[in-house]
Amino acid sequence: MRRRKKTNPKIAGLIKDLKRLARENNAPVWRAVAERLEKPRRNYAEVNLSKINRYSAANETVLVPGKVLSAGALEKPVTVAALGFSERAVEKVEKIGGQVGGKCVSVEELAESNPKGSGVKILV
Repeated sequence: MRRRKKTNPKIAGLIKDLKRLARENNAPVWRAVAERLEKPRRNYAEVNLSKINRYSAANETVLVPGKVLSAGALEKPVTVAALGFSERAVEKVEKIGGQVGGKCVSVEELAESNPKGSGVKILV
């Protein structure tokens, strides 16, 4: 079976950058994310806010190698990094119970700010 290349240059560049970060900083978390992004897009994670709420603690950093969807409620402030977010998911993450809550960032921004990958939890 022939190995197919990613046709989206943004994703291909992100995979390349994550592998470089993993090598340079000895951070296996970035290699794991890059390997997940190399798989076909139909295998990307689609995580609801209820799952993020269930498996994360307050003020934690959660990374989703795919898209975050808005089903469920988020009850604690967390930083969520993902390839994409639904509009409602962004609203719910940033406002928790009418208060200022967590924040949504892209995978690139998280990798830039945390090259060692410490304290990052991957949810699939």
